[in-house]
Amino acid sequence: MTENREDIRNVAIIAHVDHGKTTLVDELLKQSGVFRENQEVRERVMDSGDIERERGITILSKNTAVTWKGIKINIVDTPGHADFGGEVERVLKMVDGVVLVVDAFEGPMPQTKFVLQKALDLDLPVVVCVNKCDRPEARPQEVEDEVLELFMDLGANDDQLDSPFIFASAKNGSATANLTVKNRDMSPLFDTIVEHIPAPKGDPSAPLQCLISTIDYNEYVGRIGIGKISNGTLRVGDEALIVNHHEPDRQNKVKVSKLYEFDGLDRKEVAESSMGSIVAISGISDIKIGDTLCSPEGAEAIPFQKISDPTISMNFIVNDSPLAGQEGKYVTSRHIRDRLYRELNTDVSLRVEDTDTTEAFKVSGRGELHLSVLIETMRREGYEFAVSKAEVIYKKDENGKLLEPMETVYVDVPDSFTGVVIEKLSQRKGELKNMTPVSGAYTRLEFYMPSRGLIGYRGDFLTDTKGNGIMNTLFEGYAPFKGEIQYRKQGSIISFETGEAITYGLYNAQERGILFIGAGTKVYGGMVIGQTGKSEDVEVNVCKTKHLTNTRASGSDDALRLTPPKIMSLEQCLDFIDNDELLEVTPEHLRIRKKILDPRLRKRAEFSAKAKAQNA
Repeated sequence: MTENREDIRNVAIIAHVDHGKTTLVDELLKQSGVFRENQEVRERVMDSGDIERERGITILSKNTAVTWKGIKINIVDTPGHADFGGEVERVLKMVDGVVLVVDAFEGPMPQTKFVLQKALDLDLPVVVCVNKCDRPEARPQEVEDEVLELFMDLGANDDQLDSPFIFASAKNGSATANLTVKNRDMSPLFDTIVEHIPAPKGDPSAPLQCLISTIDYNEYVGRIGIGKISNGTLRVGDEALIVNHHEPDRQNKVKVSKLYEFDGLDRKEVAESSMGSIVAISGISDIKIGDTLCSPEGAEAIPFQKISDPTISMNFIVNDSPLAGQEGKYVTSRHIRDRLYRELNTDVSLRVEDTDTTEAFKVSGRGELHLSVLIETMRREGYEFAVSKAEVIYKKDENGKLLEPMETVYVDVPDSFTGVVIEKLSQRKGELKNMTPVSGAYTRLEFYMPSRGLIGYRGDFLTDTKGNGIMNTLFEGYAPFKGEIQYRKQGSIISFETGEAITYGLYNAQERGILFIGAGTKVYGGMVIGQTGKSEDVEVNVCKTKHLTNTRASGSDDALRLTPPKIMSLEQCLDFIDNDELLEVTPEHLRIRKKILDPRLRKRAEFSAKAKAQNA
């Protein structure tokens, strides 16, 4: 018999990137008494990964639980970046409602639309939290109207249009349902969640059904499946069947060895758990996202939407440069292959494929940020490898016509930079669809363009807008191929000697363009050490010393002034590399290099590529 479990609420926090989801969860944890009064708690406690903390973004969804007036509220903190949209899609199957967080100044943004659409499609009730009301330029009432417009644009029903609004400042730990009433704590938000988000519904006496929506991984216990019990009761030691909606023939017998519920930031081991609870299950080695854990007598899979396919790929290759193996701990193809396939345990949007050679693996993801986070993580773990330029994944329609992934790109820039942004994106096959003034001297531009047109553009965008522009993208599906795009107009400055860069050699080389290295850096033939102002590549010898003469003064080398080198981040390097180049990634260095290091072989390959293109 179906009933409501009134002592539990399951809710996901969804929002555009940087609208304050994780800070909001911090406050809910603090004010529900999860931490001791004198306990020191760092900011954004839910962003547990080093890269998450440094970049100020959430990459993986996290589970936590708080208790408010005797009711347990299971909270899932989700990512805001489009690259991690796969995380949002699946955790929504675990909850009975969402809290949509919107910045009181920026209003609804592209990713707000994406996550809200997913919630409305699943018919989930929404509590809207207009956050950052303490900002001097906040405009909460206008933002409330904009959110309601968004609801209507997305085809919300009458119940969804009646969603309650809460105005909050997560930073100050306050929330209110009415802007004229000041409040000092988060209780209005807690109360609204309890009142508006329905209690989980199901039959506690029916056969067990538990859909796995997230996978965690632990070195000691292996894979941990996290999901909501839809029906029945799960006990430690129970025999169960694993079935999957998309794999009707799969039926694996398993035994539940350990069961956990969430309590604050911890997992608490329990002997049994009933309908409505969000649980973590360990001890099942081949459990995966989308699996349903069932009683043997009633094996019925819960429908689960397929995760969106990747749109971008790059090759991860064993490092074979002259400096290979000097800095990394894990350098062989077996090490790299094992690590990439292990990532599939937790990252559902990632694909890893073997290639024709054992030295390279094709890795596909949802965007450049998605793949760069994996590269940075592996680098910190001591891996050394090389990666190729990112490429989009093409498809063919039933008539054999080439299709490519398309994006809607939203750009907020000061009015003085709109011209240069429109010019650059038009060159990259972008079509300007909309141009609207935003508050202040800002304009919002909306483009429809190929995903490949955005590869390598972010660096230019930051330079062109002097760091004042904000760019957001939304994947729109596949469309016919839009034609060739010229990516980089500048050539590379290439070292043709192996050794150590010397001031005299660098001084002569810097006349040719911008250098990426300083004196004392190890270089090798075929390594890219800078960027020229012209379109052709230039080869230089930066290891060259000045010939000694009888008249040379001892201090003359000191007079040579070097321009400070341009130090590039991982994303900038990935943006910069061309199709004939690789990025060598080690725990200590990022080096750009030509795929073919030998200059004669490189020239020969260029000639044959040109001849092929002319014949085609």
